Amino acid sequence: MASVKTICVYCGSSARVDEAYRTAATRLGTIFAKAGIGLVYGGGRVGLMGLMADAALAAGGRVTGIIPHHLHDREVGHGGLTEMILVDDMHIRKRRMFELSDAFVTLPGGLGTLDETMEILTWKQLGLHDKPIIVVNVGNYWAPLLELVDHAVTNGFAGREVRHFFRVVSTVEEVLPALAQMPEAAVPAAPNLA
Repeated sequence: MASVKTICVYCGSSARVDEAYRTAATRLGTIFAKAGIGLVYGGGRVGLMGLMADAALAAGGRVTGIIPHHLHDREVGHGGLTEMILVDDMHIRKRRMFELSDAFVTLPGGLGTLDETMEILTWKQLGLHDKPIIVVNVGNYWAPLLELVDHAVTNGFAGREVRHFFRVVSTVEEVLPALAQMPEAAVPAAPNLA
């Protein structure tokens, strides 16, 4: 895990969620900061995104937000980050998040989180990267997604190897130990994600 210095986290922007998810986001931000790991995320100040960023900053961590102009203009962008990168659209946002990160973690979230997670898994399936991906299955939130992946494999739409593209843990406290057990990534210097 020596090469993992910055981790991208995909998570929800809703504040109307169970306290267990809110606590997990706060804890993960603190854990990363205390471990000296930089956080890259979608740049929001609301929901799990805001809680995680605030916790990382409060613990002395480095936090980089990447947000499209249209969301920043709606005043959902976090104003106190170490660095805020404004981009033109969601596609550029996801690419920059990829470029700045050594690994990826998914917390509970909605369609945006699902989109980001599926895209980073698809890029791995296509051989565009082999960076570690961890899904934090807080309260079994991601069970339907895991079942869907198995369903795709069972029905021949995905190879069995996709089950090994990511690791599943139950708590945020397991993220860094899980990363330490995963092989080092051998990422092309300039992967073609276009």
